[in-house]
Amino acid sequence: MPRMNRCLSLLLPLLVFTAAPAAAQQVIEETVEETVFVSDGGSERVVGLGSPVLPKGVAAYGPFRVLDASRAALVDVTDARSPAQFAAMIKAWPGITRIEMIECPGTEDDRANLALGRMIHARGIATHVPAGGSVRSGGVELFLAGTQHSADEGAEFAVHAWEDEDGRQATDYPADSPENRAYLDYYREMGMTAPQASAFYAMTNSVPFERARWLTARDMGQWMAVSQGSHR
Repeated sequence: MPRMNRCLSLLLPLLVFTAAPAAAQQVIEETVEETVFVSDGGSERVVGLGSPVLPKGVAAYGPFRVLDASRAALVDVTDARSPAQFAAMIKAWPGITRIEMIECPGTEDDRANLALGRMIHARGIATHVPAGGSVRSGGVELFLAGTQHSADEGAEFAVHAWEDEDGRQATDYPADSPENRAYLDYYREMGMTAPQASAFYAMTNSVPFERARWLTARDMGQWMAVSQGSHR
């Protein structure tokens, strides 16, 4: 399986619409942090995002911050080091039962990210997205890893196709290739039925790597149980 990247940064130019019909709007670019021009089901829109408040926590392990004896937060992109960092955190803080997904842009290494998700799932850890939390790209795989999933109103999710180091995406490989099977197998391990896994994977690949489809917690509930508010 080649190294794959699934990461969606939000540090992009602000695109401000001028007065024009909705179907034919023009844009003026202004540089502003934390705003992104995205695709949503084939249509484009502007999303202005306030910078999330990232906790310092009592200890840091790569993209993870330990909040207290039972909770950790995910606040950054994952990479090849993340499974080992997660293992070190759990060794030091074995009582962690929930991950708050606050700012999750995705991953620089999908293989490692799927391994991390399996580790989270095997520990029986729940995943929660607070209001204003943003779970994008490969971060969505980690949300799926929770044995329970919850999200507050105002939580957001974004999906798009993965891309390997050669610039190829899922549709460039046969449907039954190891590259595609890796995700379908993962989704089933996380609790989806085979039809759910296929439908979810097709949805994520319905937009190319360079763009994104934005979802709410209710949208995510089409493929898994997502409760409103945090679970304790």
